Amino acid sequence: MTTPRYIENVASLKLDEERCIGCDLCPAVCPHGVLVMKESKAHVADLNACIECGACVINCPVEALTVKKGVGCASAIINGWLTGEEPNCECGGSC
Repeated sequence: MTTPRYIENVASLKLDEERCIGCDLCPAVCPHGVLVMKESKAHVADLNACIECGACVINCPVEALTVKKGVGCASAIINGWLTGEEPNCECGGSC
């Protein structure tokens, strides 16, 4: 199985590396290996693998991460299936 991919560089994940305390929780909870530890700090290793689930944000004790949950292509496709409407993730690409 391949890792889901978004259109390049549209995921809303943001990391404030200055605020990061190196607790190692975000890489541990990320289901797609988006975040890794490097030099005792979290780093975004693969932004385009981010599914904007929010697991990293919920588990960050210092609020060094932000993400707009439910705005990505995957969410748009699922909502389209449920509503019967055309998917629209507002990223400018086609879902």
